[in-house]
Amino acid sequence: MRNKGLWFVLPHFLGVLIFALLPFLDVVRRSFCKAAGGFCGLENYIAVWKNEAFRLAAGNTLRFTLVCLPALLLLSLALSLLLYGIGRGGTLFKNVFLMPMAIPAACVALIWRLLFDAGGIINGVLAAFSCPAVDWMHTDSAFWVLVCSYLWKNTGYVIVLWLAAMAGIPQSVYEAARLDGAGRAACFRYITLPCLAPAAYTIAVLSFLNSFKVFREAYLVAGNYPQRSIYLLQHVFNNWFLDLSVDKMAAGAVMLALFVCAAVWALGRAISSGPRI
Repeated sequence: MRNKGLWFVLPHFLGVLIFALLPFLDVVRRSFCKAAGGFCGLENYIAVWKNEAFRLAAGNTLRFTLVCLPALLLLSLALSLLLYGIGRGGTLFKNVFLMPMAIPAACVALIWRLLFDAGGIINGVLAAFSCPAVDWMHTDSAFWVLVCSYLWKNTGYVIVLWLAAMAGIPQSVYEAARLDGAGRAACFRYITLPCLAPAAYTIAVLSFLNSFKVFREAYLVAGNYPQRSIYLLQHVFNNWFLDLSVDKMAAGAVMLALFVCAAVWALGRAISSGPRI
């Protein structure tokens, strides 16, 4: 009876072991071998690090994450506080924010083209005001289009997570604080933020992992080789896959996995060092 929990998680653990952990260990092995076979040490890692396309994509991916993750967390938290204050009347607004999650990636790409193409709606509006047209997807503006797309599509999902975390905070704590003379700012600083810290870690990790999914829209709009500012790591791996560069893919995948683990650990440390109630 004491081991019932272990039997319950055993099928899931076996699935993760067979379909995720063991294949990844094979990728680690391949990262030290040539594509045709044979041990080569760190040659693949050195070749990947010296690859200009990989460094460009890694820099763009890091920049995208550093811009989008704080913006998404702060924007969604502010909107969540607003909707939480409205109460049941905020249901309509929640549905509006969640609507982008139901839109397929292909439809999002079509919306991109309608809005940001050289002959799109935005340039049509600019022309009506005698402003010069902007080739959004072939200049550095493409990066900010990608950022806006990520925020637009993920804000509603993160709002729901914040609201679920806020619903778990006992109202008696707020009532006791108000009786002691605490205002809204003090309640937010000393009660809401500390109570949201455990959920903030999960929300930050999910948002960080979701940031890698923005590749779908970028690929559908601009193909294998988009404008330099939105050339991401997924583009590199996709192009290496088409070239059957298995050795580079394996080394790059291990490097990316190490980066993701380090980023998740850093997020946990940053959130755990925050204020406590």
